[in-house]
Amino acid sequence: MVRDTKPLAYAAANGHTKDFDPSAPPPFKIADIRAAIPKHCWVKNPWRSLSYVLRDVLVITALIAAAIYFNSWFFWLLYWPLQGTMFWALFVLGHDCGHGSFSNSPMLNSLVGHILHSSILVPYHGWRISHKTHHQNHGHIENDESWVPLTEKVYKNLDSMTRLVRFTVPFPLFVYPYYLWVRSPGKKGSHFNPSSNLFPPSERSGVAISTLCWVIMFSLLIYLSFITSPLLLLKLYGIPYWIFVMWLDFVTYLHHHGHHQKLPWYRGKEWSYLRGGLTTVDRDYGWISNIHHDIGTHVIHHLFPQIPHYHLVEATKAAKHVLGGYYREPERSAPIPFHLIKYLVQSMKHDHFVSDTGDIVFYQTDPHLHRD
Repeated sequence: MVRDTKPLAYAAANGHTKDFDPSAPPPFKIADIRAAIPKHCWVKNPWRSLSYVLRDVLVITALIAAAIYFNSWFFWLLYWPLQGTMFWALFVLGHDCGHGSFSNSPMLNSLVGHILHSSILVPYHGWRISHKTHHQNHGHIENDESWVPLTEKVYKNLDSMTRLVRFTVPFPLFVYPYYLWVRSPGKKGSHFNPSSNLFPPSERSGVAISTLCWVIMFSLLIYLSFITSPLLLLKLYGIPYWIFVMWLDFVTYLHHHGHHQKLPWYRGKEWSYLRGGLTTVDRDYGWISNIHHDIGTHVIHHLFPQIPHYHLVEATKAAKHVLGGYYREPERSAPIPFHLIKYLVQSMKHDHFVSDTGDIVFYQTDPHLHRD
């Protein structure tokens, strides 16, 4: 029997007023959200998932063939952002494999995930495990993994140049490869090292396999640069790779920051899986949303990562009446979502650190970092 969520929606509706406190415990439970989502949204169809892989691979192959054929600066300027976006689309599909939302087969998920992520220099299991940690602890200051806020003490111990680079666009959009090697400030470990404290002993053999796949792919790129030319490989793969990295950092940051309403971070007993998940933000990327598999439907994805990406839009629409004001409707995009760049810049200018103490905290600003 589905629970009547109308009273819950009414109780949450005050989120649309200026006095709404986003850190207040929600008047609904995660079971209420789950009950509102149609049952078919939970069904994973491996053939449908594979069709998206085929689509993306065909587009990537066609772009490579066209770039080699035309080989003009005009086409290269068109090719780089398109191919970088397609690399990002591959990452999202590999990300679904890591969540198990690609199929019910762990073997198929691991096989496809390794192929997709290794092709864009991501260690599949290493990243999968740390990303799982992120989902299990979203919104928790100490335990979260992705774009965790710096505490005031850690922030003030950074040298001035590191602080300026970390909070000045576009530099933070290039940090993902560095994060894979050494993680974030204040955290130790590496996504490539099976002995890292990131991984339980049972996962270490898988991490070693993923690191080996990464080494094979990197070696293949070096080999291709010798039998063709380093410049050609840079144009075909290197520049699109860095555009993919920019997409990854841009999207993951904006799903957890940069909203006009200050959102809480939690410690201790104030944190819960639901309250942490409700601090995430949906974003609309216009026509790009379909290309990168509706990753902008981030709230429901965070709460229920097992839902396949092709059901996330429907699941979000079904759950909004339960979430009420705890769901922040994304601003609709023009053909190219330039307004999201504005939110990134504003957040980098104002969201610098959180207090060392307190179980519910909000970002604070260092007034000396960015002077007008």
